[in-house]
Amino acid sequence: MPEEKNNRRKLLAGAVAAVAAAGTASAQTAPQKKVHRAGPKPAKTPLFNSAVSYGNLVFIAGIGYHKAPNTIAVHTEGVLTEMKRQLEIAGSSMEKVLKVTVYLANKDDFAGMSAVFQGKFGDEPPVRTTIAAAWVPGDSLVEMDCIAYI
Repeated sequence: MPEEKNNRRKLLAGAVAAVAAAGTASAQTAPQKKVHRAGPKPAKTPLFNSAVSYGNLVFIAGIGYHKAPNTIAVHTEGVLTEMKRQLEIAGSSMEKVLKVTVYLANKDDFAGMSAVFQGKFGDEPPVRTTIAAAWVPGDSLVEMDCIAYI
């Protein structure tokens, strides 16, 4: 019986040590906020950042397209090209996007935007929410933001 009691104590001590070690390891690897930029940090604090990650999630701010011609196909392609670029800078990709929110300046552009959107995220597209917004910044016909993993 004393040997069995001693074995249980060793087992319990080992379990306590393992739990303590796991707690220390997780504290050392706590997620950190990281800003992803294509260039150097601006001298003045920006209004917002375009891409921020926390742990293995990356959040891309709303992207618009502000060039002519003003067609939904051109604007959607421009937004998705910039989204891809920002995701890659952050160490992610279009295939790793989990959620996209689409803001349309005109609800009648839904089909045209969807035609360009189709297939841009690989075989398993992300979830998507699309709304017609009362205002989209600048002269962009569409704005999109997304959440992805790294």
